[in-house]
Amino acid sequence: MRKALTAAVVLAAGGAASAFLVNRGDTSQAANPAAQALPVNTAKVTQQTLKDTETEDGRLGFGTTTSAVNRVAGTVTAVPDSGQELRRGNTVYSIDNKPTTLLYGALPAYRRLTIGTEGTDVLQLEQNLQAMGYTGFTVDDEYTDATAAAVEEWQEDLGLDETGVVELGSVLFAPGHIRVDSVQAQEGSPLGPNQPVLNYTGTTRAVTVQLDATDQRLATLNAAVTVALPDGKTVAGKIQKVSTAIIPAESQDKDPETKIEVIVSVADQKAVAAWSSAATDVTFTASERKNVLTVPVAALVALREGGFGVEVTDGTTSQYVPVKTGLFASGQVEISGSGIKAGTTVGVPK
Repeated sequence: MRKALTAAVVLAAGGAASAFLVNRGDTSQAANPAAQALPVNTAKVTQQTLKDTETEDGRLGFGTTTSAVNRVAGTVTAVPDSGQELRRGNTVYSIDNKPTTLLYGALPAYRRLTIGTEGTDVLQLEQNLQAMGYTGFTVDDEYTDATAAAVEEWQEDLGLDETGVVELGSVLFAPGHIRVDSVQAQEGSPLGPNQPVLNYTGTTRAVTVQLDATDQRLATLNAAVTVALPDGKTVAGKIQKVSTAIIPAESQDKDPETKIEVIVSVADQKAVAAWSSAATDVTFTASERKNVLTVPVAALVALREGGFGVEVTDGTTSQYVPVKTGLFASGQVEISGSGIKAGTTVGVPK
């Protein structure tokens, strides 16, 4: 994976940061400025917004892929086409000519629903029945005689036996309408329980990024990101979902990899409508400091008595001034200290 790292190493990381620093004595030199030569290379203290950013490879598609698994043994009698979009009430697939119907809900179907059943899945069912135009029951989490009567009407419309019972496997709950990503089962083939029938996604285009586990700091829910598209344009994105993904080992002598999978939503769907799949660059902002004083990282010096400073010069004399460091990013470091202000000239050691 190509990775562009623009954030510098933070001093607290230890020895790795010392490559940026030079031991240039202590602040006592200020008492005898003539004793030291003026810096040859200088830079100005600037006031700016500093961002710790990192760019990672992403893949534009339709977000997380979910597998639809058959719950009963039988013969596959109908499957959709790859790329087909399905909405509430549509048949996802059929086993023994009995449809599995798409309904909306966050909780997956996991049991048989009948009179006396209570729970969130009952509420989801009743919400869907109401949305499809069935009436005569109270929308709550109790499966009553009235619920069963509405289910019988629905079953009649589907051409099924009017049992008033929703059998496990007869509905597929998904958060919204879906897009068929790929189909594993074939019409006419036998299929046992717990076998995959197809994979599906949402219908909104999104970008998927797999981060190394060490980059988890970048994966903050609802954080803004920038997505660079294949045509060179950029669009705004937002981190919609963060999860852990285990990547199987490519061979027996290698270990599986743990990745942080990030789903990035794109508000401007028109800008990405030309691609069903495409490579992108996603720029994350791990942290941001607005209107801070900064100098090049190379301007920092290690003071003998501890801490860090910069060599301040007016072109005639120079002295070392202790500073407190903040965010490191893009070759700059945030600093603060007595007498340090925008426009101050500091030395930059070779």
